[in-house]
Amino acid sequence: MTPMQGCIAVLNAGSSSIKFAIYDAGADAPARFRGQIQSIGLKPELLVRDRDGNEVLRGSWPADGFDHDAATQEILQAGQTLLRHEPVLAVGHRVVHGGLDHAAPVRVDPALIASLAKLAPLAPLHQPHNLAPIRTIAAQVPDLPQVACFDTAFHRCQAPVVQSFGLPRRFHDEGVRRYGFHGISYEYITSRLPDVAPAIARGRLVIGHLGNGASLCAVQDGRSVASTMGFTAVDGLLMGTRCGALDPGVLLYLMDTHGMDARAIEDLIYRRSGLLGVSGISPDMRSLRASAAPEAAEAIALFVHRIVREIGSMAAALGGIDALVFTGGIGENDAATRAEVARGCAWLGLTLDPERNAAGGGCISAEGSRVAAWVVATDEERMIARHTAALLGLAAGTERQQQEE
Repeated sequence: MTPMQGCIAVLNAGSSSIKFAIYDAGADAPARFRGQIQSIGLKPELLVRDRDGNEVLRGSWPADGFDHDAATQEILQAGQTLLRHEPVLAVGHRVVHGGLDHAAPVRVDPALIASLAKLAPLAPLHQPHNLAPIRTIAAQVPDLPQVACFDTAFHRCQAPVVQSFGLPRRFHDEGVRRYGFHGISYEYITSRLPDVAPAIARGRLVIGHLGNGASLCAVQDGRSVASTMGFTAVDGLLMGTRCGALDPGVLLYLMDTHGMDARAIEDLIYRRSGLLGVSGISPDMRSLRASAAPEAAEAIALFVHRIVREIGSMAAALGGIDALVFTGGIGENDAATRAEVARGCAWLGLTLDPERNAAGGGCISAEGSRVAAWVVATDEERMIARHTAALLGLAAGTERQQQEE
């Protein structure tokens, strides 16, 4: 059967940006175009590049009144310009929280949007912004199929004990449990390993998605065993602006001593903490590496310390570790962080090759290292495109096409 002609668009909306990519529907290949509208609410700017990295479209707008709805409409217009009326067959979206009900991608309808909106308190930095483009497209192009792919879905296979908190059972029954996030990224990495690193693909892996949002996932035989993130995406590692794991007693102290209510605490732990809060300088690792301020060094040291401690936790969940895989913006691009993490994991038998680490990409562990170390670039948008094509039967080799043949 000949693959359908047309494209799949993918949108990945954050709090102040919307990334997007356009893929051929009939092939699992790199994106034809990648773009982003960034600085929404401040100085909105659009940049689009083609498959070869060439700039093909640029734009900017006044900040006033330019929200995620406006950004989505501009992306729709940009798509028409880029594709020259070639049809877009479907749009896939990253949605951070799928709750208890969603362990796989699902086609969007009004009932789904309403149910996902109720999960916004569990991912306040993400969920409302994830849903904004979905609503805009549903209003502007109601017949265009949309698919939601969930960051939590990859972790739903974890054992019940891994997902549980030590709270009264009634809270667990209503959904207060560990969900884990960055699942689309972890799923993509596990899909790539059989090709790029077959020797470790089915082994006991700790994958570190390290970026402005950061987490670790313990993976065995391609399945999630444990994750540092829990009920919300603020748990676990220190992040760009999120505090990571925090003694709940600290929150009680802030309420009693500083009179902070739930919204003030939310703002503190999601937007004013992490690398930004500890350094007082920036949430961006590049800026901290470039700074001579001792506070910058202290923030980096805490970031690395938390990663090393949690790698130990993930290794314990796996009963050992065969390989450590770095991905995400920091994981893929910051050789210094990789080296510092590896030094902290020397007790596990991990040794990096300095030249390989400096080059980045592929295997970076030294010959004879008992634990392998790899750098593998993630591609959440491509994973979403795969799921969208498979769910809607838009690509060669999908289950639906095979049945039709």
